[in-house]
Amino acid sequence: MRRSKLETYIDILKALARHGSLKLTHIMYKANVNCSCLKQYLDFLIQHNLVEVQTLSKRRRKTRVVYGITKRGRTVLEYFRELDIALQVTGEPNEIPTLLY
Repeated sequence: MRRSKLETYIDILKALARHGSLKLTHIMYKANVNCSCLKQYLDFLIQHNLVEVQTLSKRRRKTRVVYGITKRGRTVLEYFRELDIALQVTGEPNEIPTLLY
């Protein structure tokens, strides 16, 4: 089953929260997103200050770009966790609210 954009954003934030700052390919594997889509998703998350770009210097003048979750990103992730818990507790999966009839 296909994930929504929101679910993909949350998966990216979860990967960064669990594993710390990661390179693009590591995010790609941990969040299960292809590279071209991941760049678009990361651009969105960066624009909304949920993810930050960090440039690390290595030996021999090489630099490495990694992505890390921001404090705001952790807050958003916590809100979605609470929402997920609340929605699972309030109703059965196959139950349809009577307001839809």
